[in-house]
Amino acid sequence: MTDQTLLAPPSALAPAPTKKVFVKTYGCQMNVYDSDRMTDALAKDGYVATDNAEDADLVLLNTCHIREKAAEKVYSALGRLRDLKKRKAGEGREMMIGVAGCVAQAEGDEILRRAPAVDLVIGPQTYHRLPEALKRVSRGERVLETDYAIEDKFEHLPAPDKAKTRARGVTAFLTVQEGCDKFCTFCVVPYTRGSEVSRPMAQIVAEAEKLVSAGVREITLLGQNVNAWHGTVTSGGEGLGALLQRLSEIDGLARLRYTTSHPRDMDDSLIEAHRSLPALMPYLHLPVQSGSDRILKAMNRRHTAAEYVALVERIRRAQPNLALSGDFIVGFPGETDADFEDTLSLVRTIGYAQAFSFKYSTRPGTPGADLKDQVPEDIKAKRLETLQALLLEQQRAFNESCIGRTIDLLLEKPGRMPGQLIGRSPWLQSVNVDAKGVEIGDIIKVRITAAGPNSLFADVVDD
Repeated sequence: MTDQTLLAPPSALAPAPTKKVFVKTYGCQMNVYDSDRMTDALAKDGYVATDNAEDADLVLLNTCHIREKAAEKVYSALGRLRDLKKRKAGEGREMMIGVAGCVAQAEGDEILRRAPAVDLVIGPQTYHRLPEALKRVSRGERVLETDYAIEDKFEHLPAPDKAKTRARGVTAFLTVQEGCDKFCTFCVVPYTRGSEVSRPMAQIVAEAEKLVSAGVREITLLGQNVNAWHGTVTSGGEGLGALLQRLSEIDGLARLRYTTSHPRDMDDSLIEAHRSLPALMPYLHLPVQSGSDRILKAMNRRHTAAEYVALVERIRRAQPNLALSGDFIVGFPGETDADFEDTLSLVRTIGYAQAFSFKYSTRPGTPGADLKDQVPEDIKAKRLETLQALLLEQQRAFNESCIGRTIDLLLEKPGRMPGQLIGRSPWLQSVNVDAKGVEIGDIIKVRITAAGPNSLFADVVDD
């Protein structure tokens, strides 16, 4: 996934800005959501967002620890910010530097040791404390906030105003669950995000209603293990299927999605939601990681390849129109040629519309880092190239299978060409269309006329 810089223009009714914050976001959609919420929290203290670090009084790096060498990329960025901070100080301008997110959680003390220019390190469970932490920085402290908060951070975060929500677009992310209890041996999430925690349904519904009242038409529910969402004891411990049902009843909310899921938490009610809820888009991201039972056991995935295939078959019976996405890791310690062939066989059996695939890389502190039989880098690279070629072939085939289909398209933003608009298909592909007399946020009928590797092209269907 690409790094993203978030820009949330201030409300026209807000007082003249006195402080500016630049947020650099790395990694997953949950970090995008977190960055938005941090920006909202800082607005109460007079901060407005800027897309230029040169103009900022505060620079925040919201980091991700999933990808290879993630920490080193952060330290490299901090080196550039150190130089900027020094130059601005010479001009009589102050700039604070903060590191947030999963690298902050994993390496808080080390960041403060290696990067003296950093004023603040704050973990993903405590960013609701950001305004108070910045007050401590202004008093001369270097602040480390990485303890897991006892209080519910979501209850302490201010809701964004309608103008900010509207400026962010007609689609929105909404975190409903954080953390993971699965402890896959390759993954740092349980150590950086903590154990599984679900937000109460009422809190989620209230936030969704505010988003919709500001013009949002599509909401993607987020969680490190989103389908482990289980409501609260007082609400009977409903699963994600019940939450999707409740959200689908919000007037004006046209589309629902969710990510990322674990195969072991795809229960009957969630599968039924794919059958019965028109608002739930026919797209599912369901990581499997490997097609080898031996490697799946070493990864502590707690399912077999056959169980995964059978689960997909069940979901597709419920929703025949489903497009499936997945995650794959090649070169996990001990992976043989036969294990890799099992992965290729599973991919051929399933057929993916999209997928993400990576070479295994060690994460300090995870069980996988201590495993023997590490696979040589050149073998990993060859296997990844082979797997990605197969996945790209399937993605192209799926896109081409859409040609001639009439679909509902949610218009999200202007295209590059005059008169062109871009939206997302029900299966999450980007769709380019020339349309007149419509607006961003409209849902129109289009017919797919052409397909590229990553996007589709369409014509408007006249009523």
